[in-house]
Amino acid sequence: MLKQKRQFHTMNNLRLPTLACWFCFALPLSAQVTPAGPPVPYASVSQLNTILGPLQQASEATQADLGKLRIEKWKVDSGSKKQALANVESIKRNLQSALPEIITQLQNSPEDLKATFKLYRNLDALYDVFGSVAESAGAFGSKDEFQSLSNDLNAIERSRRSLGERLENLTASKEAELAQLRTQVRTLQANAAPPTPKKIVVDDNEPKKPAPKKKVPKPPKPAPAPAQPTPPQQ
Repeated sequence: MLKQKRQFHTMNNLRLPTLACWFCFALPLSAQVTPAGPPVPYASVSQLNTILGPLQQASEATQADLGKLRIEKWKVDSGSKKQALANVESIKRNLQSALPEIITQLQNSPEDLKATFKLYRNLDALYDVFGSVAESAGAFGSKDEFQSLSNDLNAIERSRRSLGERLENLTASKEAELAQLRTQVRTLQANAAPPTPKKIVVDDNEPKKPAPKKKVPKPPKPAPAPAQPTPPQQ
């Protein structure tokens, strides 16, 4: 049975996705304040190539070894064989389509946190499914099948671990840049001249307007006296 030990502690596994996602949203905001950054340093590109090169080789070797599997001859029930075949097809699709596309995106933007995290997450998922297939090969397949898949799985794990370390370092670097940017913005805001207040001029020589006269209410008219009745004629 194949038992692989993860190299990252639980806190690091939680920290990497959280910080990476945060900077994926934060960096576009900083790009609105500052112009396009300098070109990627050669050392950073070289470091990335040392990760992607072995990963691509491991991908080619894995595809070749998966094609040599004879799952139909494994000593296991048909349901387990069917599940193993489905896992193998899923791994092949990933290695032939998804993985090359993500690698190309990262090669075009070597320090893009979003692309780096995308590749790390893909390798993490690939490792889990591939580990299941390798474990089944060790239990039900031939010794050669198990050994070849075990070597491929270890190579993918080394690339995943190296990429995780790079992602952590890039995140710390971008965090420092973002903190420096905030400091610069606060400094510019503090040094900016305050707006000129509006002046209100009071002219003491301006003649005063006469106070309005109060209207005296007129007394009400007396009501007319009632008419006297005319006496009748004798």
